[in-house]
Amino acid sequence: MVGPDGTLRGVVSRSDLLKAFLRDDAGTAEDVRCEVVARLFGAHAEAIRIEVRDGVVTLTGRVRGTALIPLAGRLTRAVAGVVDVHCALSGPSRRPDLVPDLQDPQRSSPA
Repeated sequence: MVGPDGTLRGVVSRSDLLKAFLRDDAGTAEDVRCEVVARLFGAHAEAIRIEVRDGVVTLTGRVRGTALIPLAGRLTRAVAGVVDVHCALSGPSRRPDLVPDLQDPQRSSPA
């Protein structure tokens, strides 16, 4: 590192830069669960599965609303130790017979 006046103030080694990526997968998964999933999905966070392998995070499961899915992927990418994210979250299954406010595209016909 160089100070504002151009003098050497310290040395940053390659190992210093890589420390954020040399975390164990369990610690990364716990951080994703606490910092992203629990905050975004609250009480429904248990429905989301988090797998981490060599820093690559895979999020799977169903969430109530799909609006937060892209945000979950972006926030997960910002967690220390995350190298890549595969976001396979999906919305609720469409069951118009059980959820009356969802329309069944096969049953509705244009007037």
